Order: sequence, then structure tokens, then C-alpha cells
Amino acid sequence: MSDSQLDTGETEHYEQENCSESMLITTDTIEEFSQEISTSLADKNGVDDGSNLKNVEATLTGGTIAKIQDGLQVDGSDGSMSKSSSFSSAKSRELTESCTSLVEESSSAVNPAQLSDGGTDQEDYLHDPNFLNKKRHVFILSSAGKPIYSMHGNEDKLATLFGVMQALVSFVQSSNDSIKSIHAMGVRFVFLVKPPLILVAISRTSHSVQQIQLQLTDVYNQILSTLTLNQMQKTFEKRKNFDLRRLLAGSERLIDHLLVNDKCDHKLVSNNPFSFMTHSVRILPLQSSVRETIVGAIQANCAKIKNLIFAVLIANNKLIALVRMKKYSIHPADLRLIFNLIECSESFKSAESWTPICLPKFDSSGYLHAHVSYLAEDCQACLLLLSIERDAFFVLSEAKRKITEKLRRSNCLEAINDAMNSKGIKLQNISIPEIRHFIYKSKSNAQLLCSELTIPYSSIGQFKRLEGMYFELHHQIHNSSRPVKLIYRMQKKEILLAWVTQAYELFAAFEPTVHRNEVINLVNKLLKWIRKEENNLFILSAPTF
Repeated sequence: MSDSQLDTGETEHYEQENCSESMLITTDTIEEFSQEISTSLADKNGVDDGSNLKNVEATLTGGTIAKIQDGLQVDGSDGSMSKSSSFSSAKSRELTESCTSLVEESSSAVNPAQLSDGGTDQEDYLHDPNFLNKKRHVFILSSAGKPIYSMHGNEDKLATLFGVMQALVSFVQSSNDSIKSIHAMGVRFVFLVKPPLILVAISRTSHSVQQIQLQLTDVYNQILSTLTLNQMQKTFEKRKNFDLRRLLAGSERLIDHLLVNDKCDHKLVSNNPFSFMTHSVRILPLQSSVRETIVGAIQANCAKIKNLIFAVLIANNKLIALVRMKKYSIHPADLRLIFNLIECSESFKSAESWTPICLPKFDSSGYLHAHVSYLAEDCQACLLLLSIERDAFFVLSEAKRKITEKLRRSNCLEAINDAMNSKGIKLQNISIPEIRHFIYKSKSNAQLLCSELTIPYSSIGQFKRLEGMYFELHHQIHNSSRPVKLIYRMQKKEILLAWVTQAYELFAAFEPTVHRNEVINLVNKLLKWIRKEENNLFILSAPTF
């Protein structure tokens, strides 16, 4: 047997210290995400689909943003928040006004990814081996079968295929059932029905149906971040055959970037795919004193700004600091959308920007307005200040300027740059070279720790192999029909370990010559080091304005 269970009696494990309030909405079980997937947002009449998860301290029914506008009580200095006189909710906006592109360089031109397949307008993709042999396809269509998006090729040339997918969904729905997947000759056809949209993935990868559905959910959330759920539903209520591409023009590359993972560089690997797999966020390791100084600078210059919901500082797809309005947390899926937006938008580096963004897990019915800017030319960390005020650009711009000045005087910019130059935890430095690679998720705060990618996993092909093995282990250990706590697998090229406890999840690859008993000792050594360094590796507090 290649799989067996380790005796964990000798292995030390611990609970991380928890603050009384979490900055991130956290989830402990994959079953909670399965329940999310099975429930349509449309059936909830616009209620945020993260509202039933534990640790959500604000009730999201009725729209979180609308409640803040209407004077929802918070623990502020004056005990309440006054309604903004300048903010109009998404419900009352004109459709054309609401569809401002998230990126300045948006264009209605053909998706570059469509041209990269070498196809022409006359090409029949359904008979093109180059198109058919892709390992992954993702298609988006309306409930009426109208093409919206194709990961490869031009969706206009795939009308027949879109029609078949819509017919399959409708046929199953006619029996009061829903289609989830079709399996044929090693290929998975996975469906995610979120009226008025249908998302379909065709995969030859090792990802499970559930993992693919979660990725499709990320794609769906990416669309909502541009349009909001309410406006999309109202649009299709008026015109069932509406061509949604008119409103998504220019934002297709956000979906492309969310899906494509063919590079093996530290920026991409830092948050995708392992953060997606574990539903967590990777933190930029910093000395705790430096992070406290950063948080203090944000609090000092933002505390008196009314209706500011979140201040998020990120770099290389990693979170540096998050300060939030009291009683409100942010979901890792929303942070992934923020990371994706920043990674895709070079224009943010050249000037301060003001852009609307919907965070579907926070409130799928309305927009937040984001002041986006990099700290300085010599420090490429990006600060987002998210408010419900439409006219707060200059106030937030001034706050950002003061924050940067404070961080420069405190030498925090230099510390951030040093941390950004690191590619991950170096296992040689903590004297456990027998561990080739690991990922560690702290379940109490939904934060992820990854080691540096080194030989043999530093090449694209080998990294993809490691990714596939981790995803397979993750599926096995979270299999709802036969869940397990620990998997120990001996393979020709490496030894693999997957271990889930109440406090953490650990996935690791070891040298193939390591003895089973030594694996236990190495894991103990790694956990002790993480415990010792946790103040620098994770964000353990939940700072507020």
C-alpha cells in the first residue's frame, strides 16, 4: 500500500493563540464550502453567500453596504456611522454608470488569450487538435445559452458547444435536479449553475470536481466584482438574451489571470494555487515590530475618516497588513480578487487610482470605492483604502501620503522591500533540508505559510507535478465520503505527507530516502519552528480603525 496512517502519538501539535475577533472570515471544513457551492446566490435574493459562515459578526442580509449607509451601529468614537450624502447604492445606479472598467487600459478588443491559440475566424475549433488537447477549458454562458467567455478560442465560434452545454443544464433542471459533473474517458465536465450564469470547466487535470467547482466560484465572483449580483440579475430580467460581454469588455483578462497558472515564479506561486486550494491568504513575513508600526501608521491616519471599511496593504500576492472597521471581516476569496486586480493592472503603478469594486463575500449587491496606490517608487507595496464614499478620493490620497511618510521615517519601506525579495521559507536555514517543500495553513486565521521552491520543484513541469500531488492529497483528506486525518505516501521520487488537525493543515514533500520515524521527527521540528516564529509569520491580531 502506498498510503498508510502514521502513528501520531509521538507528534507534538499545538493550538495557535487566537484574538477575540478575526480579521478574516475563517472556515474549518471543506463541507462548508460544499454547502456554498450547492446553494445558488440567486435563491438568496442577493444575500451574501458568506453570511452563514462562522465568525461573521455582521449580519449580511439586506446588504452590508446598505446597512452601513443607513447608520448601522458600530463601536466607533461616536457610537454610530452617519449615512453618506454622496454615496448611491448599486441598486439605484444606472446600468451604464455601474459598469466602469476596473482597469484603465480596458479595451473591447478580442481577448489576447483567444489569439494565442493560433486560430482564425475561419477555424473550426471543435476539429482543431490544438484546441481540443488543452488540459483545461472554462466556458461561461448565460442561462439562455448566450456565449460570454471562453478560456481558449473565440467564444463566437463555439456557439454550437455553448448550445449543448445549455441544453444539458436545462434537461436536468426539467427533472427538478441539477447537473454537477460528467465523467468520460478521463475527462471531467464540471458545471456550476449560478443563475443567470452557467459556468462549465473541462479538465484533464488531477483536480477533483469539488476543487474545480471552487475555481469556477472564484471566476463567478470575479464577474460579480465588476457588475454586482443585483445589476446582473436585473439586466437579464429585462433581456434574457443580453450579451454580457458588452459590460465585461476589458475585464476578461482578470478572469484569464485568475485561471492561468503556467508560470513558475514566486509572484504567481505565492498565492495561487495553494492559497486557493486551502481557502487562505499568504502573509508576507515581517518582524512583528515592523508590522505593528505599519498598522499604527494606518490607524493614526485613517481612524477619523468616516465610512472607511478596509485598509489593505499587499505585495507579491501576500498580505502585509489589514485594518478594518469594527464588526466587519473580510473573506479570503475577496482578498484573492483584490490580489488578482492588482497583479493584472500595471496602470496602478504609474498613478493613484479610484475604482469601484464589489467584494461578493462582503456584499454582492453593492460597490466599495477603492483608492489604489503603491507606497513609493522605491517600495512596490500596494495600499488599498476601501470606502463607501464616492467622493473620498482626495481625503484618502492625503491619508496615504501621510502613511508613506511615517513608514519611510520608521525604515519600514526598507523592511518591506527585504521581505518582498524573499521567495519563501528556506528549509536549509532551519536545518531540515530533508523536507523539500511544505505548505502550512493556520486554520484559526485562514493564513498560509509556504517554503521556497527549490530543486526539484523549481522548474515549471516539476512544480505542476507537485501542485497535482498536493491537490490530490487535499481531495483525499477532505473527501466527504471517507475523510481521514493523515496520509503518508511513499513514492519513487518523494515521500508525501498530508495532516489535518483542529489547528492546522500541513502538506509536505520529503526526500525519498527519509525513514518513516524520521518523518515524525522532522514534522515536530518544523512545527516547533513555526510556533517560535509565528508572530513574524502570521498576523495574529485584528486591528481596527
